[in-house]
Amino acid sequence: MHGEKLLILGVNGTIGSAIARKLIARGQPLRALVRDPGAAAARWNGRGGIEWIAGDAMDRDAVARAAGGVGTIIHAVSPPGYRNWSELVLPMIDNSIAAARATGARIVLPGTVYNFDPAETPLLDDHSPQRPKTEKGRIRAELERRLEDVSGECPVLIVRAGDYIGPDARSSWFAQALVRPGGPVRRLIHPGKGAGHSWAYLPDLADAFVQLLAIPDRLRSFERLQFQGIWDPDGALLPRVIRQLIGRDVPEHGFPWWLMRALAPFGGFPRAVHDIEPYWRHPVRFDNSRLVELLGEEPHTPVEVAVRDTLRALGCLDDAAPAAPVPA
Repeated sequence: MHGEKLLILGVNGTIGSAIARKLIARGQPLRALVRDPGAAAARWNGRGGIEWIAGDAMDRDAVARAAGGVGTIIHAVSPPGYRNWSELVLPMIDNSIAAARATGARIVLPGTVYNFDPAETPLLDDHSPQRPKTEKGRIRAELERRLEDVSGECPVLIVRAGDYIGPDARSSWFAQALVRPGGPVRRLIHPGKGAGHSWAYLPDLADAFVQLLAIPDRLRSFERLQFQGIWDPDGALLPRVIRQLIGRDVPEHGFPWWLMRALAPFGGFPRAVHDIEPYWRHPVRFDNSRLVELLGEEPHTPVEVAVRDTLRALGCLDDAAPAAPVPA
Protein backbone atom coordinates (compact mmCIF):
# COMPACT_ATOMS: atom_id res chain seq x y z
CA MET A 1 0.00 0.00 0.00
CA HIS A 2 2.79 2.46 0.87
CA GLY A 3 3.45 4.84 -2.02
CA GLU A 4 0.19 3.92 -3.76
CA LYS A 5 -2.33 6.75 -3.69
CA LEU A 6 -5.72 6.10 -2.09
CA LEU A 7 -8.96 7.93 -2.77
CA ILE A 8 -11.26 8.76 0.15
CA LEU A 9 -14.89 9.68 -0.35
CA GLY A 10 -16.21 11.19 2.88
CA VAL A 11 -12.91 12.43 4.27
CA ASN A 12 -14.72 14.96 6.48
CA GLY A 13 -17.07 12.34 7.92
CA THR A 14 -16.70 10.51 11.20
CA ILE A 15 -14.95 7.34 10.08
CA GLY A 16 -13.45 8.80 6.88
CA SER A 17 -11.55 11.47 8.80
CA ALA A 18 -10.34 8.95 11.38
CA ILE A 19 -8.96 6.67 8.66
CA ALA A 20 -7.37 9.61 6.84
CA ARG A 21 -5.50 10.74 9.96
CA LYS A 22 -4.08 7.26 10.50
CA LEU A 23 -2.96 7.05 6.87
CA ILE A 24 -1.36 10.50 6.93
CA ALA A 25 0.53 9.56 10.10
CA ARG A 26 2.02 6.65 8.14
CA GLY A 27 3.04 8.89 5.24
CA GLN A 28 0.43 7.46 2.91
CA PRO A 29 -0.44 9.65 -0.11
CA LEU A 30 -4.16 10.43 -0.19
CA ARG A 31 -6.62 11.95 -2.60
CA ALA A 32 -9.99 13.25 -1.39
CA LEU A 33 -13.06 14.15 -3.43
CA VAL A 34 -14.85 17.10 -1.78
CA ARG A 35 -17.34 19.72 -2.94
CA ASP A 36 -15.18 22.62 -1.73
CA PRO A 37 -11.42 21.88 -1.71
CA GLY A 38 -10.55 25.27 -0.19
CA ALA A 39 -12.86 24.81 2.77
CA ALA A 40 -11.71 21.22 3.22
CA ALA A 41 -8.04 22.20 3.20
CA ALA A 42 -8.75 24.91 5.77
CA ARG A 43 -10.61 22.45 7.96
CA TRP A 44 -7.58 20.17 7.86
CA ASN A 45 -5.29 23.15 8.64
CA GLY A 46 -3.37 22.70 5.41
CA ARG A 47 -2.19 19.30 6.59
CA GLY A 48 0.05 17.72 3.99
CA GLY A 49 -0.57 14.35 2.41
CA ILE A 50 -4.00 15.05 0.91
CA GLU A 51 -4.61 15.98 -2.71
CA TRP A 52 -7.95 17.79 -2.83
CA ILE A 53 -10.19 17.14 -5.86
CA ALA A 54 -13.36 19.16 -6.49
CA GLY A 55 -16.45 17.06 -7.10
CA ASP A 56 -19.44 15.26 -5.67
CA ALA A 57 -19.89 11.56 -4.94
CA MET A 58 -23.20 11.74 -6.83
CA ASP A 59 -21.34 12.74 -10.01
CA ARG A 60 -20.10 9.56 -11.69
CA ASP A 61 -17.65 11.39 -13.94
CA ALA A 62 -16.17 13.27 -10.98
CA VAL A 63 -15.65 10.03 -9.04
CA ALA A 64 -14.06 8.41 -12.10
CA ARG A 65 -11.65 11.31 -12.55
CA ALA A 66 -10.71 11.30 -8.88
CA ALA A 67 -10.10 7.53 -8.98
CA GLY A 68 -7.65 7.68 -11.86
CA GLY A 69 -4.41 5.96 -10.88
CA VAL A 70 -5.48 4.96 -7.36
CA GLY A 71 -5.36 1.43 -6.01
CA THR A 72 -8.00 1.81 -3.30
CA ILE A 73 -11.29 3.69 -2.99
CA ILE A 74 -12.43 4.20 0.60
CA HIS A 75 -16.19 4.70 0.36
CA ALA A 76 -16.98 6.42 3.67
CA VAL A 77 -19.40 8.97 2.25
CA SER A 78 -22.99 9.67 3.29
CA PRO A 79 -25.47 12.27 2.03
CA PRO A 80 -24.95 15.70 3.65
CA GLY A 81 -26.87 15.78 6.91
CA TYR A 82 -28.20 12.31 6.01
CA ARG A 83 -30.90 14.07 3.97
CA ASN A 84 -32.53 11.98 1.22
CA TRP A 85 -30.46 9.05 2.49
CA SER A 86 -32.58 6.34 0.88
CA GLU A 87 -32.44 8.03 -2.55
CA LEU A 88 -28.70 8.76 -2.60
CA VAL A 89 -26.86 5.87 -0.92
CA LEU A 90 -27.13 3.34 -3.74
CA PRO A 91 -26.29 5.78 -6.57
CA MET A 92 -23.20 6.80 -4.59
CA ILE A 93 -21.96 3.23 -4.27
CA ASP A 94 -22.74 2.59 -7.93
CA ASN A 95 -20.43 5.48 -8.85
CA SER A 96 -17.63 4.04 -6.73
CA ILE A 97 -18.22 0.62 -8.26
CA ALA A 98 -18.01 2.04 -11.79
CA ALA A 99 -14.73 3.80 -10.96
CA ALA A 100 -13.26 0.68 -9.33
CA ARG A 101 -14.26 -1.57 -12.24
CA ALA A 102 -12.46 0.77 -14.63
CA THR A 103 -9.24 0.73 -12.61
CA GLY A 104 -9.33 -2.54 -10.66
CA ALA A 105 -9.10 -0.59 -7.41
CA ARG A 106 -10.20 -2.17 -4.13
CA ILE A 107 -13.37 -0.73 -2.62
CA VAL A 108 -13.29 -0.30 1.17
CA LEU A 109 -16.57 0.16 3.04
CA PRO A 110 -17.28 0.80 6.74
CA GLY A 111 -20.17 -1.58 7.43
CA THR A 112 -23.11 -1.39 9.83
CA VAL A 113 -25.40 -3.69 11.83
CA TYR A 114 -28.55 -2.43 10.14
CA ASN A 115 -28.32 -5.18 7.50
CA PHE A 116 -29.40 -7.66 10.17
CA ASP A 117 -32.35 -8.45 12.38
CA PRO A 118 -30.82 -8.03 15.86
CA ALA A 119 -33.37 -10.38 17.40
CA GLU A 120 -31.99 -13.32 15.41
CA THR A 121 -28.27 -12.42 15.18
CA PRO A 122 -26.82 -11.93 18.69
CA LEU A 123 -23.37 -12.75 17.25
CA LEU A 124 -22.41 -11.43 13.80
CA ASP A 125 -19.84 -13.06 11.56
CA ASP A 126 -19.21 -12.92 7.82
CA HIS A 127 -21.85 -15.61 7.18
CA SER A 128 -24.68 -14.15 9.27
CA PRO A 129 -27.94 -13.94 7.27
CA GLN A 130 -28.95 -10.45 6.24
CA ARG A 131 -32.70 -10.21 6.85
CA PRO A 132 -33.23 -6.54 7.76
CA LYS A 133 -36.59 -5.30 9.01
CA THR A 134 -36.21 -1.61 8.05
CA GLU A 135 -35.80 0.35 4.83
CA LYS A 136 -32.37 1.52 5.94
CA GLY A 137 -31.34 -2.07 6.57
CA ARG A 138 -32.64 -3.25 3.21
CA ILE A 139 -30.68 -0.52 1.44
CA ARG A 140 -27.50 -1.43 3.31
CA ALA A 141 -27.98 -5.11 2.46
CA GLU A 142 -28.49 -4.23 -1.21
CA LEU A 143 -25.38 -2.06 -1.14
CA GLU A 144 -23.29 -4.98 0.12
CA ARG A 145 -24.90 -7.34 -2.41
CA ARG A 146 -23.81 -5.06 -5.25
CA LEU A 147 -20.28 -5.00 -3.89
CA GLU A 148 -20.16 -8.77 -3.62
CA ASP A 149 -21.41 -9.10 -7.21
CA VAL A 150 -18.49 -7.06 -8.59
CA SER A 151 -15.77 -8.44 -6.30
CA GLY A 152 -14.54 -10.68 -9.11
CA GLU A 153 -13.55 -7.56 -11.06
CA CYS A 154 -12.48 -5.30 -8.20
CA PRO A 155 -11.73 -6.57 -4.68
CA VAL A 156 -13.88 -5.44 -1.77
CA LEU A 157 -13.14 -4.98 1.94
CA ILE A 158 -16.00 -4.39 4.40
CA VAL A 159 -15.31 -3.87 8.10
CA ARG A 160 -18.39 -3.82 10.32
CA ALA A 161 -18.38 -2.22 13.78
CA GLY A 162 -20.65 -1.00 16.57
CA ASP A 163 -21.59 2.53 17.65
CA TYR A 164 -18.72 4.99 17.60
CA ILE A 165 -17.01 6.65 20.50
CA GLY A 166 -13.86 8.74 20.30
CA PRO A 167 -12.66 12.33 19.96
CA ASP A 168 -14.36 12.76 16.58
CA ALA A 169 -17.55 10.81 17.27
CA ARG A 170 -19.78 13.86 17.69
CA SER A 171 -22.61 12.45 15.57
CA SER A 172 -23.00 9.42 17.79
CA TRP A 173 -25.27 7.95 20.44
CA PHE A 174 -22.58 8.65 23.01
CA ALA A 175 -22.44 12.37 22.18
CA GLN A 176 -26.09 12.94 21.30
CA ALA A 177 -27.80 10.82 23.95
CA LEU A 178 -25.62 9.36 26.68
CA VAL A 179 -24.00 12.69 27.59
CA ARG A 180 -24.55 16.32 26.62
CA PRO A 181 -21.48 17.97 25.00
CA GLY A 182 -20.11 21.29 26.12
CA GLY A 183 -20.16 21.04 29.90
CA PRO A 184 -19.84 18.81 32.95
CA VAL A 185 -21.85 15.60 32.96
CA ARG A 186 -25.03 16.22 34.98
CA ARG A 187 -27.04 13.20 33.90
CA LEU A 188 -26.89 10.18 31.61
CA ILE A 189 -29.55 9.30 29.02
CA HIS A 190 -29.10 5.63 28.22
CA PRO A 191 -30.70 4.23 25.05
CA GLY A 192 -30.36 0.60 26.13
CA LYS A 193 -30.35 0.16 29.89
CA GLY A 194 -30.04 -3.50 30.79
CA ALA A 195 -29.11 -4.70 27.27
CA GLY A 196 -25.66 -5.53 25.94
CA HIS A 197 -24.17 -3.22 23.33
CA SER A 198 -21.07 -2.97 21.13
CA TRP A 199 -19.01 0.21 20.84
CA ALA A 200 -16.13 1.01 18.50
CA TYR A 201 -13.38 3.42 19.55
CA LEU A 202 -12.69 5.31 16.33
CA PRO A 203 -8.87 5.43 16.50
CA ASP A 204 -8.78 1.65 17.01
CA LEU A 205 -11.23 0.99 14.18
CA ALA A 206 -9.32 3.30 11.84
CA ASP A 207 -6.09 1.54 12.79
CA ALA A 208 -7.66 -1.80 11.87
CA PHE A 209 -8.60 -0.46 8.41
CA VAL A 210 -5.08 0.83 7.85
CA GLN A 211 -3.44 -2.42 8.95
CA LEU A 212 -5.72 -4.42 6.66
CA LEU A 213 -4.92 -2.19 3.70
CA ALA A 214 -1.23 -2.86 4.35
CA ILE A 215 -1.70 -6.60 3.63
CA PRO A 216 -3.65 -6.67 0.33
CA ASP A 217 -2.18 -10.01 -0.74
CA ARG A 218 -3.71 -11.74 2.28
CA LEU A 219 -7.21 -10.41 1.71
CA ARG A 220 -9.86 -12.37 -0.17
CA SER A 221 -11.44 -10.76 -3.22
CA PHE A 222 -14.54 -10.22 -1.08
CA GLU A 223 -13.60 -9.74 2.56
CA ARG A 224 -16.30 -8.98 5.13
CA LEU A 225 -14.90 -8.57 8.64
CA GLN A 226 -16.21 -7.73 12.07
CA PHE A 227 -14.49 -5.36 14.50
CA GLN A 228 -15.29 -6.45 18.05
CA GLY A 229 -14.47 -3.18 19.80
CA ILE A 230 -15.77 -2.60 23.33
CA TRP A 231 -18.44 -5.04 24.48
CA ASP A 232 -20.74 -3.74 27.23
CA PRO A 233 -22.53 -6.91 28.40
CA ASP A 234 -25.41 -5.26 30.26
CA GLY A 235 -25.33 -1.59 29.31
CA ALA A 236 -23.75 -0.62 32.63
CA LEU A 237 -20.06 -0.51 31.63
CA LEU A 238 -19.86 2.92 29.96
CA PRO A 239 -22.02 4.70 32.58
CA ARG A 240 -19.85 3.18 35.31
CA VAL A 241 -16.65 4.35 33.61
CA ILE A 242 -18.08 7.84 33.08
CA ARG A 243 -18.91 8.11 36.78
CA GLN A 244 -15.42 6.95 37.71
CA LEU A 245 -13.80 9.51 35.42
CA ILE A 246 -15.86 12.49 36.60
CA GLY A 247 -15.47 11.42 40.22
CA ARG A 248 -19.12 11.62 41.23
CA ASP A 249 -22.46 9.93 40.80
CA VAL A 250 -25.04 11.31 38.36
CA PRO A 251 -28.63 10.25 37.67
CA GLU A 252 -29.29 7.92 34.77
CA HIS A 253 -32.48 7.95 32.72
CA GLY A 254 -33.80 5.84 29.89
CA PHE A 255 -34.12 7.19 26.37
CA PRO A 256 -37.68 8.30 25.46
CA TRP A 257 -38.35 5.54 22.95
CA TRP A 258 -42.08 5.89 23.67
CA LEU A 259 -41.98 9.40 22.21
CA MET A 260 -40.11 8.26 19.11
CA ARG A 261 -42.69 5.50 18.57
CA ALA A 262 -45.51 8.01 18.90
CA LEU A 263 -43.96 10.43 16.41
CA ALA A 264 -42.58 7.84 13.97
CA PRO A 265 -45.68 7.86 11.69
CA PHE A 266 -44.89 11.49 10.85
CA GLY A 267 -41.46 10.51 9.46
CA GLY A 268 -38.25 12.49 9.83
CA PHE A 269 -35.91 12.07 12.78
CA PRO A 270 -38.36 10.18 15.04
CA ARG A 271 -38.97 7.59 12.33
CA ALA A 272 -35.23 7.09 11.77
CA VAL A 273 -34.59 6.73 15.50
CA HIS A 274 -37.55 4.39 15.96
CA ASP A 275 -36.07 2.06 13.32
CA ILE A 276 -32.89 1.80 15.39
CA GLU A 277 -34.61 0.90 18.66
CA PRO A 278 -34.30 -2.91 18.18
CA TYR A 279 -30.50 -2.57 18.07
CA TRP A 280 -30.65 -1.22 21.62
CA ARG A 281 -33.20 -3.78 22.81
CA HIS A 282 -31.28 -6.82 21.56
CA PRO A 283 -27.56 -7.37 22.22
CA VAL A 284 -25.40 -7.79 19.11
CA ARG A 285 -21.74 -8.79 19.37
CA PHE A 286 -19.15 -8.96 16.60
CA ASP A 287 -17.15 -12.12 15.90
CA ASN A 288 -13.71 -10.79 14.97
CA SER A 289 -12.10 -14.21 14.38
CA ARG A 290 -11.19 -13.53 10.74
CA LEU A 291 -9.87 -10.04 11.54
CA VAL A 292 -7.64 -11.47 14.28
CA GLU A 293 -6.51 -14.21 11.88
CA LEU A 294 -5.32 -11.50 9.49
CA LEU A 295 -3.85 -9.00 11.96
CA GLY A 296 -2.78 -11.20 14.87
CA GLU A 297 -4.78 -9.05 17.27
CA GLU A 298 -7.42 -6.36 17.07
CA PRO A 299 -6.31 -2.81 17.95
CA HIS A 300 -7.68 -2.15 21.41
CA THR A 301 -7.51 0.87 23.69
CA PRO A 302 -8.60 0.30 27.32
CA VAL A 303 -12.19 1.41 27.79
CA GLU A 304 -11.23 3.92 30.49
CA VAL A 305 -8.85 5.67 28.09
CA ALA A 306 -11.35 5.58 25.22
CA VAL A 307 -14.13 7.11 27.32
CA ARG A 308 -11.80 9.70 28.88
CA ASP A 309 -10.60 10.88 25.45
CA THR A 310 -14.19 11.07 24.22
CA LEU A 311 -15.38 13.10 27.20
CA ARG A 312 -12.44 15.50 26.91
CA ALA A 313 -13.11 16.11 23.22
CA LEU A 314 -16.78 16.80 23.99
CA GLY A 315 -15.87 19.30 26.70
CA CYS A 316 -17.46 17.14 29.38
CA LEU A 317 -14.49 16.29 31.54
CA ASP A 318 -13.05 18.59 34.17
CA ASP A 319 -9.50 17.31 34.50
CA ALA A 320 -9.27 18.90 37.93
CA ALA A 321 -11.99 16.62 39.25
CA PRO A 322 -10.58 13.59 41.05
CA ALA A 323 -11.46 10.26 39.50
CA ALA A 324 -13.02 8.06 42.14
CA PRO A 325 -14.53 4.61 42.12
CA VAL A 326 -18.32 4.64 42.13
CA PRO A 327 -20.46 1.70 43.25
CA ALA A 328 -21.59 -0.36 40.26
